Amino acid sequence: MALGDAILACLTERPMTGYELAKTFDASIGFFWKADHQQIYRELSRLRDKGHVQGREVVQSGKPNKLVYTLTAEGRAALKHWAARPSVPPSIKDDLLVRLYALDCVDIEPLRNDLMARLEHHRDRYERYERLLNKRFPDGTAPPADVGKMLSLRLGMRHERMVVEWCEEALDALSAMSGRSNVLPLDDGKRESNG
Repeated sequence: MALGDAILACLTERPMTGYELAKTFDASIGFFWKADHQQIYRELSRLRDKGHVQGREVVQSGKPNKLVYTLTAEGRAALKHWAARPSVPPSIKDDLLVRLYALDCVDIEPLRNDLMARLEHHRDRYERYERLLNKRFPDGTAPPADVGKMLSLRLGMRHERMVVEWCEEALDALSAMSGRSNVLPLDDGKRESNG
């Protein structure tokens, strides 16, 4: 997938300024496709040059004019063409896993601290996905246009929960090696360490 495809997918919701698009991206597709705002603006320019989006200047009084981007028929066709191709499973590049692989050659305490930080990060993301899911889909159902968004959030929650459980398992193993106690599990709803 290219960033342009992700931007086209965002623009299927409604016309947006570059700023609105970047904010929407951060709160949706950005959970599983990373791009900074400058990359998004550069890609919008490329998409406009290709005819996949069009920009309409909106005059504002007292502040700079803004450019509102809309998906064109060519952009919809490009998105449809891209979506018809097979996806590529993501690859994992995680330096934490490499350090664990070399566990017998590294200091455990910095690794344990890294795992604790990773645990907190994934707990936070799990809770954020859960809040988003409950806010957007409180009854657990979605209209046809939003089923993909709901399924993505559910996968995100499952992934984050799995990583939280793995971090707890890894911390237990490291604690056993160093004689320290572990953190409380996610289900306890607490975020403190016993050791």
